[in-house]
Amino acid sequence: MRITVCTAIAPAVWGTTYIVTTEMLPPGHPLFAALARSLPAGVLAIALSRAMPKGAWWWKSIVLGVLNIGAFFPLLFVTAYHLPGGVAATLLATQPLVVAVLVVFVLREPFSAWRLSWGVVGVVGVALVVLRSTATLDPIGVVAGLLSAVSMGFGVTLTKKWGRPTGVSAMGLAGWQLTAGGLFLLPITLLLEGVPTAVDITAMAGYLWLGLVGGLISYTLWFGGVARLPVAAVAALGPLSPMAAAALGALVLGQSLGAVQILGFVLAVAAIAAGQITPSRRPSTTPPIAAQQPALTDALARRAS
Repeated sequence: MRITVCTAIAPAVWGTTYIVTTEMLPPGHPLFAALARSLPAGVLAIALSRAMPKGAWWWKSIVLGVLNIGAFFPLLFVTAYHLPGGVAATLLATQPLVVAVLVVFVLREPFSAWRLSWGVVGVVGVALVVLRSTATLDPIGVVAGLLSAVSMGFGVTLTKKWGRPTGVSAMGLAGWQLTAGGLFLLPITLLLEGVPTAVDITAMAGYLWLGLVGGLISYTLWFGGVARLPVAAVAALGPLSPMAAAALGALVLGQSLGAVQILGFVLAVAAIAAGQITPSRRPSTTPPIAAQQPALTDALARRAS
């Protein structure tokens, strides 16, 4: 339970990204915000952990960094630009469904109808919280939203599959990925957006929050949880992000939450809780071969006599 709660802090903190971006940061620079969230935090994490990749972990860190951060962030912002926030959050909430399928093929785990079903309940819950009747669909935004869920889903699943080298902390692994993702974002950001011309104290506080809390601390907790919990259970925590964003919108921005939104919260919480449970498999009614062997031997002996 302690590990699950610590891991859940990460998506809950990521839910603050929307309100920090809209209320504290310069407008029109979402990619720079993603860069500020990843690269400085990654370099700091490497300096604190004093661990550098070795051998195959150079290319593994690049792959994981691009999937979890470098590709995920731009796809996330494309989704946000082309779709209403509620639609984007609902698409991102499909990540547990993606992971429920990936673990079968990548990790060779048995298919879990339990987690897939509760993943659907979680998507419905998030949709009830954040969707509005005026929501419109843009094909580019829908594709980007689904690809962002697939990118993060692959990243989390491969992080579980590859683990981390002996002696390397969760902060060290987070630092490698944040740095790789930040370096991937650096040329894209400079080419498409550039650097904000004016950054005041409020914006500095926002960037520090995104980098230190939303980057360094959150990803350390996240990858620590991935290493010690079933990956599908970790992915099931994802809906905490849009739920936290909706709760902050109600508390800070005065956005209303009606009966439908409250029902959505209940469904999403139930899905998150159910996603942490691994149902026990029914024992086979057929005795194992070892248990059948003595009876088989006795039967052959009687027939021979």
